[in-house]
Amino acid sequence: MLRLLLVLVVGLCATLAHADDAGRAALRQALAEGTHPARGTPLAVREREDLARFYTQAGFDPAWFAQGRPSAALGQAVEVLAGAREDGLDPRDYHVAWLAARAANAAPGAADARAAAVLDVAATLAMLAWLRDLHSGRIDPRAIHPNLALSAPPLDAVAALRDAIAGDAVRALPGRYAPQLALYRRLKDQLARYRGLASAPALPALPAVAKLEPGAAYAGAAALAARLAAFGDLAPGAKPVPADVYSRELAEAVRRFQSRHGLEPDGIVGKATFAALAVPPAERVTQIELGMERLRWLPAFAPQPLVVVNIPAFRLWAFDLPDDTRAPALAMRVIVGRALDTETPVFADTLRAIEFSPYWNVPRSIATKEILPRLRRDPGYLAREQMEFVRGDGSAVQAVTPENLVAVENGSLRIRQRPGKHNAMGRIKFVLPNHLAIFLHDTSAPQLFARTRRDFSHGCIRIEMPVALALFALDGERGWDAARVAEAMSRHEPAYAQLPRPVSVLIFYTTALADGEGRVFFYEDIYGHDRALASALAARQGR
Repeated sequence: MLRLLLVLVVGLCATLAHADDAGRAALRQALAEGTHPARGTPLAVREREDLARFYTQAGFDPAWFAQGRPSAALGQAVEVLAGAREDGLDPRDYHVAWLAARAANAAPGAADARAAAVLDVAATLAMLAWLRDLHSGRIDPRAIHPNLALSAPPLDAVAALRDAIAGDAVRALPGRYAPQLALYRRLKDQLARYRGLASAPALPALPAVAKLEPGAAYAGAAALAARLAAFGDLAPGAKPVPADVYSRELAEAVRRFQSRHGLEPDGIVGKATFAALAVPPAERVTQIELGMERLRWLPAFAPQPLVVVNIPAFRLWAFDLPDDTRAPALAMRVIVGRALDTETPVFADTLRAIEFSPYWNVPRSIATKEILPRLRRDPGYLAREQMEFVRGDGSAVQAVTPENLVAVENGSLRIRQRPGKHNAMGRIKFVLPNHLAIFLHDTSAPQLFARTRRDFSHGCIRIEMPVALALFALDGERGWDAARVAEAMSRHEPAYAQLPRPVSVLIFYTTALADGEGRVFFYEDIYGHDRALASALAARQGR
């Protein structure tokens, strides 16, 4: 009996060994063909390199099969890829339907070696592509923002996937490799909510009127209430509103809606508010997905203060530490570059110094396009605006002569504005050592902060509360209190302060944000960057 048992065990081992050998041979053959199993197109260079490293390290053992049978990890992989949409990704990019069908056909019994090898390669390719997309984004940010020299935290996708399979942790990959940012998690929650709104029956249409003020008769009051309740601006248990009156309760809900959409929160429903109310939830889903894509581009910022400007929101926030889930230490309005001609670029930099009572060294493009034509019409403009010509040795010239104007054109003279109340930089400049000549600074026209849409600058960022930001950045360095800051601002020559520690600065662009209170904010795509990113994603997907 024992002899018979030994014979059976030896025979079984030989059968399994033969199956393993057949699996390895089939896998080598599938790799040698150099074709993507699901796409039917040649593998890209990176795909070939990934597969070679992934399978070489394992001695060409299949990753998703054991003894010719699909492993539990394969089912987990299909499940994870099918859930890619929860992170704003498209499962079609990873051929989930193709994988699921073949995995299901292989499940009942032993699959033949060839079919198993092809499926194994396809699953590996899909998981590696998904992992990189989830972690670092689908699009190189420089394709949209040439000056955004950022990179997400490094990821060895091959090693990460190998470790997950070995540790039976494929299901844990989304939580581990998605961006670990509170902003990302909040947008993910809102994505699920807005997808629910998009798939629900259409919200009732709003009868259009030229202008709707509180107390006015309005036949669409019930439809407006339903829409505001769906968006979360009118509480579900709110007092019932009259069927034909734009009531005070509705106006309060509209103010909340306007605040979330970059509109003047006056409770008056005009053209812009009607337009925002009419945006289909499916379009908001796209905005959220694009916002999540942008957050994947971000690096792990150093553990130091962080200042973030979101261009479409016209807002600045300052945090004591990156990804601080508490309320920001500072929040303020900003003015950014004009759409179409002087857009503020998206970039990251480090603030190390502050200049008080600065000169404004006029960029040559502004000098030649705007100031020289003005001086030819009105030579007195130079003196009135406290400007001067500057030679290469730093000496100043005030005479507005044809020769000096030509010298500005050819670059042998430049124009600067002296410190003072007329200075376009205001009284404080936050020095960012970038080649774009973009700074954060005070302004001589603070009245523009009262506007809802604030793209008025030549590209630099004017800030509403420069003293508060200076004190935040200085953090009490060597007695830099409010009184000393005020004294430095009142001088007629520049003064400098080195920061006690660097401050990270991110000039960002997203039209969708969510806060810790469950509110989602949508902003106008003032520079068209959403359109550019959506087009790049569509081109990548071939759709």
